Amino acid sequence: MLSLTLLISRAISSIGGKMVSKGIQPLVICGPSGSGKSTLLKRLFKEFPNTFGFSVSHTTRKPRQGEEDGVHYNFVGVEEMKAGIEKGEFIETAVFSGNIYGTSKKAIEKVQSHGKICVLDIEIEGVKQVKNSHLNAIFIFVEPPSIEELERRLRARNTETEESLEKRLNTARTELKYGLAPGNFDLVVHNNNLKEAYHKLRDYVLCQIERQVAQGFKISIDRTPLSDSDFLHV
Repeated sequence: MLSLTLLISRAISSIGGKMVSKGIQPLVICGPSGSGKSTLLKRLFKEFPNTFGFSVSHTTRKPRQGEEDGVHYNFVGVEEMKAGIEKGEFIETAVFSGNIYGTSKKAIEKVQSHGKICVLDIEIEGVKQVKNSHLNAIFIFVEPPSIEELERRLRARNTETEESLEKRLNTARTELKYGLAPGNFDLVVHNNNLKEAYHKLRDYVLCQIERQVAQGFKISIDRTPLSDSDFLHV
């Protein structure tokens, strides 16, 4: 049986020649845990309810209470996941806490088939894999105000032990180094002020949508304007 490392390495090398690059450009968003990327995405989905769609990731972990197969994740067995990776069915994969996670090509194509922009909220390693593919994505990095503010946000969640908190902060430092390096992302959003950060994200994404519409892609941009209450402290 091939090791996970070998399988993922093989998947990365095979993605480039097999991933169809035609279609609506997916949006890849990345940032440290606590950077606020989920908060920004929620507002993007709220203002443009028919424009974006999340790809449903695969995972080998067991469903948690309230999670539904095919909605929150595609829950699969380890052997099935490994077989899919070996066949090159995934655009990106990663291992967390002994479980495999991945975004399949079919999941992205399913969102695209509905005329929507597929959003991938993934980690740095996933970003690197997508960059090595033929998936013509838009890459956006969300930067927190500072490591100190990131630590404050993570502590406020009351979900971390001192050990897990330090691990997340060390990971964040690595992510920031990659995320802020010139050329790695199309846009870096400094999330110091929610409203300003959101407007920077939205305006850039709208520009990319308008460019694709001009190229002949049909993308819905029905808009439900946000109010000031949507930007109150979260």
